[in-house]
Amino acid sequence: MKRNEFIKRLKAGLKGMPQDVADEIVADYEEHFEAGLAEGRSEEEVAAALGNPGRLARELRFEAGFHNWKSERTPSSAWSAILAFMGLATIDILILLPIVLPIIGVVFGLFVATVATFICGGLILIAGPFTAFPGGILVAILGGLGLMSAAVAAGALLTLVSIWIINALMWFGRLHYRVIEPAIHSED
Repeated sequence: MKRNEFIKRLKAGLKGMPQDVADEIVADYEEHFEAGLAEGRSEEEVAAALGNPGRLARELRFEAGFHNWKSERTPSSAWSAILAFMGLATIDILILLPIVLPIIGVVFGLFVATVATFICGGLILIAGPFTAFPGGILVAILGGLGLMSAAVAAGALLTLVSIWIINALMWFGRLHYRVIEPAIHSED
């Protein structure tokens, strides 16, 4: 494989990453080619030594997603880390997808139920005292506050569980990479 084809495939694999990060990665691999050519190696030899550019891009995307998740714990960084993990684990996709997708679906459903419970508690708190709420005004106010506080507590627990799930996926991704890394580098 020639230099231009390698770089083209690497750029294609890095699409979706921040442009400055992708440009820096591409520049690093351009330098590898320059160094190899300075040593008298051909472009094909350098490309073979660097490995499959698609695989490299998946590994780099995973590492970027992992570092983004470690530095910034937000829903968007969690989603990008999960997508990067799925890209790295394409070999295991048939095994992981049936496990991961239902877990994500259940957690999402519980988040929706938590928000609905909070809204219902707010409605009871606001409208309960002005209606014939069973038990009277005080029961309506305390019941609404109780539902809202239970929803906040459930949301906090679900957030902790979500962070645990994402950390488990990242751990598995790094373990997966460490296990297959010797096989990748033995092909060089």
